[in-house]
Amino acid sequence: MKAPQMTDTSAEIILHNYPQSPVAEKARIAFGIKGISWRSVEIPRLAPKPMLTKLTGGYRRTPVMQIGADIYCDTQCILRELERRHPSPTFFPTSDAGLMWCLSRWTDGAFFDLAVKVILGSAGDALPEDFAQDRGRLYLGQDWAAGLLAANAALPHLASQVRAPLHWANDQLSDNRKFLIGADPAAIDAQLYHLIWFLRGRWDRGPAFLSEFAHLERWEKNVAGIGHGAMSAMSPEDAVLRAKENEPITKQATDARDPQGLKPGMRVTVSPDLDGGEQPVEGEVVVANSDTIVLCRQEPDVGSIGVHFPRAGYRVEILDETRQT
Repeated sequence: MKAPQMTDTSAEIILHNYPQSPVAEKARIAFGIKGISWRSVEIPRLAPKPMLTKLTGGYRRTPVMQIGADIYCDTQCILRELERRHPSPTFFPTSDAGLMWCLSRWTDGAFFDLAVKVILGSAGDALPEDFAQDRGRLYLGQDWAAGLLAANAALPHLASQVRAPLHWANDQLSDNRKFLIGADPAAIDAQLYHLIWFLRGRWDRGPAFLSEFAHLERWEKNVAGIGHGAMSAMSPEDAVLRAKENEPITKQATDARDPQGLKPGMRVTVSPDLDGGEQPVEGEVVVANSDTIVLCRQEPDVGSIGVHFPRAGYRVEILDETRQT
């Protein structure tokens, strides 16, 4: 049992991120939509990230949200938890929440991969070797060097693949609506905006490329104007202390329809469902349903930590099958 707190920090929102991260920008805009206060812990751009992985159990991607002793990996989990805790203003101002989540699998998946290939491929030899190796392995697989060369050679094709969906988005905005689904910002605005922000800021041809899309550029300014909420800095050491002071909040629950038969108490590993060379996170299942899996893990000098992952896009491997019965 952890020591009792002198002051309640259990609901304080902490984002482990760094300024140049496009996926962190998605989370920061989400904070702006909600209009909330949050703490920012700046993490290294490259591994190792020892203070972060102390909390996550090995997950090193950016961003990670922390609330007390609960760690939310991937913006799928971050947006869901923000909506649960701060339902107004909502991320889903229309009845299209399911459609927005479906679209997010494209913005976070195929479209993000295209943007990464355009930016890494266009940088060529200008990429620092350590950065090229880290991001190349993460996004292009074991043969990342060949992947970078291929992306560079295929830049006109890759740009054409980006251009088509940007035309679709531009057409969606052609009635002068302020945001993608109407007058109010929604989750899908943050989910698409971070890619436009990425292309504009990190591709040398980005501003010229995006100038074709007048309605999209107007929308981009509207989203940027939302801001990031109220941010204040926090040290990594204080973030670890917050975890030490608190207990995970998730209660055990079983989903009888889970295709893998996951149940509370099973020991499993969770990792992104691709070959990025990343360390799986090991722990005991607390909850596993269609959207989320929550693991409980024990960290020396901290205690119990609840680590939340999405099911979509993540692989769960069972370590102790005898716990299924």
